[in-house]
Amino acid sequence: MHTKEEFIQQIKENEGIIYKVSRLYTNSAEDQKDVYQDIVYQLWKSYPSFKKNSKMSTWMYRVALNTAISNLKKEKRKGTRVSIDHVLFNKMDPVDTVMEERITLLYAHIKKLSIVEKGIILLYLEGKNYDEIAAITGFTTTNVGTRLARIKQKLKSQIKK
Repeated sequence: MHTKEEFIQQIKENEGIIYKVSRLYTNSAEDQKDVYQDIVYQLWKSYPSFKKNSKMSTWMYRVALNTAISNLKKEKRKGTRVSIDHVLFNKMDPVDTVMEERITLLYAHIKKLSIVEKGIILLYLEGKNYDEIAAITGFTTTNVGTRLARIKQKLKSQIKK
């Protein structure tokens, strides 16, 4: 039996997953909030069917990635929007270290990857092993390894430019 309190507790414990996925698949703070809400809504709708056959974080990644990708596809059909929120959002945070710049650069290059590549590299950066990534994405473990090697090479060449 899943209760509302259990769900809220799981969201609080794993909200970093939702935040990172929503950040990766959006370009503005406003869109990020919308995707965050959509992910939480989808998690709530799917929560009664979660059978605990996998870790909660694995299930949340799968739902979050599917929701974010679905929203991204809907947005692409609507057309392009230009927002200055992202620029203002970043300027509000006075912490501007070399590490923050590197992370921003990495995210900028990750955003250039395909939808699937973004999800795989996000999971990899989260410390998931190949088996866990395979469980979340539905690819085989070997395929995950191959895709990751190609993604790393692609990012390396993009960042060197």
